Amino acid sequence: MFWSKTLIPTLKEIPQEAESVSHQLLLRAGLMRMLMAGVYSYLPLGLKVLNNIEKIVRQEMEAAGASELLLAALQPRELWMRSGRDTDMGEVMVRFTDRRGRNVCLGPTHEEVITDLVAGYISSYKQLPLVLYQIQTKFRDEVRPRFGPVRACEFIMKDAYSFDKDEEGLNKNYKAMHKAYNNIFKRCGLNFLTVAADPGVMGGSLSHEFMVPAESGEDVVLSCPECKFTQAYKEGGGENCSKCSTRLEKINTIEVGHIFQLGTKYSSSLGANFLDAKGTLKPVIMGCYGIGVSRLISAIIEQNSDKDGIIWPGEIAPYSVIILPLDITDKKIKKAAFSVYKELLKEKIEVLFDDRDERAGVKFKDADLLGIPLQVVVGRESLKNNKLELKLRKNHKKSIKAKSAILKEIKRYING
Repeated sequence: MFWSKTLIPTLKEIPQEAESVSHQLLLRAGLMRMLMAGVYSYLPLGLKVLNNIEKIVRQEMEAAGASELLLAALQPRELWMRSGRDTDMGEVMVRFTDRRGRNVCLGPTHEEVITDLVAGYISSYKQLPLVLYQIQTKFRDEVRPRFGPVRACEFIMKDAYSFDKDEEGLNKNYKAMHKAYNNIFKRCGLNFLTVAADPGVMGGSLSHEFMVPAESGEDVVLSCPECKFTQAYKEGGGENCSKCSTRLEKINTIEVGHIFQLGTKYSSSLGANFLDAKGTLKPVIMGCYGIGVSRLISAIIEQNSDKDGIIWPGEIAPYSVIILPLDITDKKIKKAAFSVYKELLKEKIEVLFDDRDERAGVKFKDADLLGIPLQVVVGRESLKNNKLELKLRKNHKKSIKAKSAILKEIKRYING
């Protein structure tokens, strides 16, 4: 892709509305723009990052045995009344009456909808277990939207649901999802904590949160520096470790995932029943597994950035390589840069060609801001010796070599 053919509106100054490092960089690097408080548009680079995260999520969900579907965002409130959560959700739920007089809402989550769907198709234990997931936009009328996609009114989530005939099946699926979540967050380049948590309005029994340590995080986790035991923070609680009695440390975190053993809370109220091997009618036993897909972008940036900008992990980066011809008006430089560009495209490597007629300093600053892992610099000095410069964004390490050697180094870096 040529820079001039896409939309990358980088900013020099920090936007006034941006409170956290990730929010600042999301706006400065031209990944997203605010439409109104708590509502954002994803620009081309932001969408590519989002798609890369979703690709990882899909791969790990399918490896865990889940099938993807897509549920409606517009939901009848009657389902929420049957589960009892219409009241529990309070003012956070976006409710209205349509022109037909129907009471509807924009889904803040999808437990009621998926349970109602499965209730219409599952009738026998022979149809279980079943694990379904979706990646969908959710809506919550936040009182105080903050930190970009971390606390937004419109956001993207992956939610999966398991349906089992017994507790043994639920435990098996819960463990499979726990493992899948670990794989997802590791592939996203995150340092994260897993914490036993309160199920809250979701209901059920066992619950775990996946928390990313970040200075801007609104959640607090207590962690033991001695035995590494972690637990959710409660005012006036959980401050010496319950395992070894060491003084616990408070860590600010961003919640990126939450898994629950729901049991029969929703299946009982919404009629999702099955006949067991003895012909007895029983409610399906459910689990729920959520990931804040759009939240992950902020969490990744919080842990992968420096004073110059973003440092994308390889699988998340919008492009693997950015080519920087330092003087696009110089025919020799342009030709050499374009030659590298074509070679990389042949290898099916995602590459951004900075074809702007800008000063070298501007290009260097923008390249660091965008955080693309590899920078190929094409300038007069290196070309005098028929060489190119390769710079790693992560540590600014440079190497000056012939084109063939640079291409081999790029492929070696990308392929691990």
